[in-house]
Amino acid sequence: MSKIKPSRGAPYARILGVGGYRPTRVVPNEVILEKIDSSDEWIRSRSGIATRHWASPEETVAAMSVEASGKAIADAGIGPEQIGAVVVSTVSHFHQTPAIATEIADRIGAGKPAAFDISAGCAGFGYGLTLAKGMIVEGSAEYVLVIGVERLSDLTDLEDRATAFLFGDGAGAVVVGPSDEPHIGPTVWGSEGDKASTIKQTVPWDEFHGGDVSNLPLDSQGAIKFPAITQEGQAVFRWAVFEMAKVAQQALDAAGITADDLDVFIPHQANLRIIDSMVKTLKLPEHVTVARDVETTGNTSAASIPLAMERLLATGKAKSGDTALVIGFGAGLVYAATVVTLP
Repeated sequence: MSKIKPSRGAPYARILGVGGYRPTRVVPNEVILEKIDSSDEWIRSRSGIATRHWASPEETVAAMSVEASGKAIADAGIGPEQIGAVVVSTVSHFHQTPAIATEIADRIGAGKPAAFDISAGCAGFGYGLTLAKGMIVEGSAEYVLVIGVERLSDLTDLEDRATAFLFGDGAGAVVVGPSDEPHIGPTVWGSEGDKASTIKQTVPWDEFHGGDVSNLPLDSQGAIKFPAITQEGQAVFRWAVFEMAKVAQQALDAAGITADDLDVFIPHQANLRIIDSMVKTLKLPEHVTVARDVETTGNTSAASIPLAMERLLATGKAKSGDTALVIGFGAGLVYAATVVTLP
């Protein structure tokens, strides 16, 4: 018989507060067209994106996260010292170590919480939310701060016609805490590593460290290009449209509800065509509010779901207590979907 005392946390968990931060600079498609041979009409028809936000030098990954976190903590009605863990999903923090979560925890005044980063691309928020739920139910933390943050403008090749218009910057955060009722459903998550090459970094970092620079890509001026995110657009589009609708349905089934029970649908804000195709495949009723934040925010990867959630609540398009289906999917290829009650 084990001598280990069993963990005793809350029976369930829920999202208690949400906050977002978008950089002050708004970048219209016309700026993107300075570097690529395309048109505003083509960009909008392919992605639905009209504008995106790009961070200034002062709007760092940490700075944007601190702003979003402060709003989420205030919205949750708790103090930062009550945060027992900080989980940050990002692919654009350029220090291998330490985790940016530790700096964020210190700057918000959280004391000495557990703090770590995860790399799960555009599914990162769903991964972090699932980890937070587990910590609360297990009893290792009472309140967990989950942050999705990206400065993808740093990883964008502005001369790549396939991706130059896609990416934006920003941070979204939620506070997850204890609940007497289930408000975060089972997570349907997974990966398809055989498709990993469809979204990837153009050049690995080690090629800049004593490697053969003659093989590195050059820009139109002959300078070595900084590593960027590249993707096989059609392959990713087909996967997202046909496979992720199945995952979304599995999340509804796992939560024990149907599309008719939903109030809100918050998919990863990758592409408006993908979002609209998923809505059609899932046969969502007209009463379901659908997040289309991608139109003015672009693809912010791990930040896109909490940013879209925050905007829907702030504009009154969604309300506290609504039942929402959230799904993230991207590089890996990885995915995560669950049903939540909005804070």
